[in-house]
Amino acid sequence: MEEKKLDINSIIGFVLIFGILLGWMYLRQPSPEELEAQKAQQEQLEAEVQAAEQPIENEVTEAPKLDLQDSTTLAKYKSSIGAFGFTRTQDGTSILENELLYLEVANKGAQILTAKMKDFVTYDSIPVYLVKDGNANFELSFTTNDNRVLSTKDLYFEPSLTKSGDNQVLSMKAKISANQFLEYRYEMKPNDYLVDFTIRSQGLNGVFNSSKPVTLEWDLKGIRHNKSVQYENRYTRLTYNHDGDKISKLSESSDLDEETEVDVKWLSYRQHFFSSILATKEHFKSVDISSENLVEEEDKQQKFTKAYTTQTKLELQGGELSQNMHWYYGPTDVAVLDNYKELGLVESIPFGWGIFGWINRFVFTPFYTFLSSFLPYGIAIIIMTIIVRLALSPVTYKSYLSQAKMKVLKPELTELNEKYKDNAMKKQQETMKLYNKAGVSPMSGCIPALLQLPIFYSLFMFFPTSFALRQKPFLWAEDLSSYDTIFNLPFNIPFYGDHVSLFPILASIAIFFYMMMTTGQSMQMQQQPGMPNMKFIMYLSPIFMLVFFNNYASGLSLYYFVSNLITIFIMLAIKNYILDEDKIHAQIQENKKKPKKENKFQKKMREMMEQAEEQKKAGRR
Repeated sequence: MEEKKLDINSIIGFVLIFGILLGWMYLRQPSPEELEAQKAQQEQLEAEVQAAEQPIENEVTEAPKLDLQDSTTLAKYKSSIGAFGFTRTQDGTSILENELLYLEVANKGAQILTAKMKDFVTYDSIPVYLVKDGNANFELSFTTNDNRVLSTKDLYFEPSLTKSGDNQVLSMKAKISANQFLEYRYEMKPNDYLVDFTIRSQGLNGVFNSSKPVTLEWDLKGIRHNKSVQYENRYTRLTYNHDGDKISKLSESSDLDEETEVDVKWLSYRQHFFSSILATKEHFKSVDISSENLVEEEDKQQKFTKAYTTQTKLELQGGELSQNMHWYYGPTDVAVLDNYKELGLVESIPFGWGIFGWINRFVFTPFYTFLSSFLPYGIAIIIMTIIVRLALSPVTYKSYLSQAKMKVLKPELTELNEKYKDNAMKKQQETMKLYNKAGVSPMSGCIPALLQLPIFYSLFMFFPTSFALRQKPFLWAEDLSSYDTIFNLPFNIPFYGDHVSLFPILASIAIFFYMMMTTGQSMQMQQQPGMPNMKFIMYLSPIFMLVFFNNYASGLSLYYFVSNLITIFIMLAIKNYILDEDKIHAQIQENKKKPKKENKFQKKMREMMEQAEEQKKAGRR
C-alpha cells in the first residue's frame, strides 16, 4: 500500500494546532498582578507531549467433495444416508437476491454459502461478506428409526425457486419419497435484509427417532471488515434476547465465553457494523452458546475476529419438525433494525447499559441523525458538540465557581496547614469549620463533574458504534468511524500502533490546556495529605488520550477536541467576564459572620472528630 503523504487536509490540521497554541498564549496572557505572583513560584512547567492492509483471503475449510461420477462412491454414500438416498444427488447452488442482499444457497446441506451486502464495502473496497468460503455452518443432526445419525450438511436437497407475489421463494427438500421430505424454505422480500426461514418435515414421523433429540447447530467466524482488527474486535460480540426479553451478551474480550440460556428469541452474531441474526417465532427452550476470541494482537494479516457457536434442541410435534425463523444479514444500524419492532432486533445494537444506553439511543442517535441529514457528517459532530457543551455550561459554571472560592480561601488554608502541621486530626477539624463558616464545600466542584459522566459515557459509546459515521470522510480523516492516519510508521509501537493519528493529538493538546486551567489551580493550593498528585494527573490525561485514542474512531477524537476547546473558551469567559474574585471574597467574609447551623451529617462528623481527638489525647497520657 502506498505511504500516505501530507495533503491539504493534513496541513489544515497542523494549522489548527498552531492556531490553538497562538490563541491560548494570547488569551492566557497574565495580568501585571499575576506576573508578580508568578515570579516567586513559577519556574517549572514544560510540556512534553508528542510521540511518537490487505484484501481478505478467507481460509477455505470445505469438506472433501463427493465424486458423483464414481458409481461405487455414490452407492456407498446412498447406503450411508438410508432413506434419504431417494433425493437426486446434484451439486450446485441457488441464488436469492434483492436490491440489498445477495444469498447463495448450496444443494448440499441447503445452507447459505454466501451472504453479501450489495451497498457496502470494507475499508479496502472489497464487498462486505458475512458468509463466504466456508466461514459459516448451519446444520441439523438427528437419529433415524434404523439408528443412523445423520446431519443435513451431508444430505443433498432438491431446489425449487418460485415467486410468491414480489417475494422469491426457495424450497430445498431432502426426500425419502415424492411426498415425504425435510424442507428448508427461504423467502426473500424486495428491499429487505430479513429473510423468512422455515424448517419443516412432511411424512417423516416414521423416520425420525423421537426418543433422540434433533440438534440445531449454527457456527460462524466473523470476517474482518475494518482497518484495525483489534478495534473492530472490541465491538464484535454475541448478543441474544432470552428469558422474557432480557438482552445479554457474551464477553467481547475473553478468550472463550460460554453460556446456557433459556427461552431464547434471537441470537445476533455482531461483527461491529454488520450482524448475522437468527430469530425464531417459537423461541428456543434451551441454548448453548459460545464466543471464542481469535485476535491476539493488531495484525494486517488477521482474517477473522471471533468464532461463534450455537447449539439447541428442536422439539418434534407429532413426530414432525416445524420451526418458523428469520435470517437477518445486514447493517447494525438503528435506522434499519428499528423496522423489525416485533422481533426487537434494534436491541442488538450496543447503545450502552442503563441510563447511558437510554441517552445514546433516544437523545444522541436521533439528534445526530437529524443534524447529518442536512450537514456534512464532520460538521454535524462539531455542531452537536457545541450544543452539548452549551447545554452543560451551567454545570461548568458551578464547577469553576467552586474552584474560584477555593482559590480565595487558599491563604487561610495555608495558614491552617502551617499551624496544625503536626496534628492532622485538628487540621482537618479546623479546615471543615472554615469551609462551613465560609459556605464553601470542597465537594461542590466534584458534583457537577459527576453530572457530566452519563453524557461522557453515552458519547463514548455513540461514536464507535454509530453506523451513520461508517466510511464518512472529514478533512484528513477518510472514515469517522475508524482512526485517521497522517503518517504510517515503519514499525509498531506497543499500545500506540504503527501510524500517527492527528485528531488524538489535537484532542490531547486541548485536554492539556483544560487540565492546566482546572488541575493547575488545584496544584497552586497546598497538597493535602492523601490527595492524588494533581501534576501527575495533568500530564497523564493528555498522554492517555494520545496513546489510547490513536486507534479509536476519529469521530470520537474530533468530539473530544472540539468539546475541550469549547470548554476552555467557556471557562475563560466565566473567569474574565462573569466571575469577580473580589466579590466572591466579600461574599465569603459575609458568610463567615452569619451563624451557621450544622446539618446532621456535619454534626456527626464533628462529634466523631472531637471524640477521636479526645481519645488521642487520652492515649498520650
